[in-house]
Amino acid sequence: MLGSRFATRINSFASGAGSYWPGQAGKPTLEQMIRRAATVEGLTELDLNYPDHVGEDPVAVGRMVRDCGLNVSGLAMRYYTNPGFKLGAFTHPDPAIRREAIDLTKRGIDAARAMGAPMMTLWLGQDGYDYAFQCDYAALWQAEIDGIAEVCAHDPDCMISIEYKPNEPRAYSILNDAATTLLAIAEVGASNLGVTIDFAHSLYADEQPAFAAALIARKSKLLGLHLNDGYAKRDDGLMVASVHEFATLELLREVHRAGFEGAIYFDTFPDASGLDPVAECAANIRTVRRLLAGVTAMAGDNALAEAQAQQDPVVAQNIARLAAAKGALAV
Repeated sequence: MLGSRFATRINSFASGAGSYWPGQAGKPTLEQMIRRAATVEGLTELDLNYPDHVGEDPVAVGRMVRDCGLNVSGLAMRYYTNPGFKLGAFTHPDPAIRREAIDLTKRGIDAARAMGAPMMTLWLGQDGYDYAFQCDYAALWQAEIDGIAEVCAHDPDCMISIEYKPNEPRAYSILNDAATTLLAIAEVGASNLGVTIDFAHSLYADEQPAFAAALIARKSKLLGLHLNDGYAKRDDGLMVASVHEFATLELLREVHRAGFEGAIYFDTFPDASGLDPVAECAANIRTVRRLLAGVTAMAGDNALAEAQAQQDPVVAQNIARLAAAKGALAV
């Protein structure tokens, strides 16, 4: 059931470390951050980064999370271990570095499975370009497709989800929007491959997030949903629905209609401005529950269906606004 599972970014829980762990020198440990996250009411799961948070003993890390009453919903690859990855992971011009990135990803998939996590998220932010004439686009695309195909084949029972993003750290990412990502997925042709929508990424890819979700449901599988908010210029990581409440409501309605039942993951950055991460995460959960109550109020509304059939935004938005208000009263 959508809204029964909530996950979050573990690095957020280093925010305000000095006041939460007074007298402690240095950064909080992974275990400390997990224990802090476990105090959030309604939080059920964590996503961890690989290799950053996993180390040499993924089974022990998985046990640490479960001992705090949470589950690991998945791992997310990070390509920082080799400075050479700045020029590309699966698309680096040196075949040896491409091989290193692919093999690192396979080890990450093995770690996820050892922890009991069903999914690996690929954010291939290093795979892109910065200048005209820098690369052969066809060759770059083929290298990306080949790399994704190989890691999908490594463990067909592990879901592989591509988190697209327009840019950063590269000026242009290869997998920069939903349509391009769906083209890549179609070429790879792996049954365990799908998409993660990140709300802020979708905004500054100049997408309407709900439309992106509809395309993904039509042509692939929505495997991950990252909620946050921003001003559509960069990856701000603001609290859910703090800027684009209506667009968030529409996205939640679309993924509900598509049958998504995975964890809703909060990719927000309370640490960027020193917010209390426990309070911030709890606020995100309350907001999503309120919006989902609005989605429930809209379900089966014939008047909304008729307004949309007529493409009448005056009527349709009024119905959505009233449903959101009912949702606020219901929680």
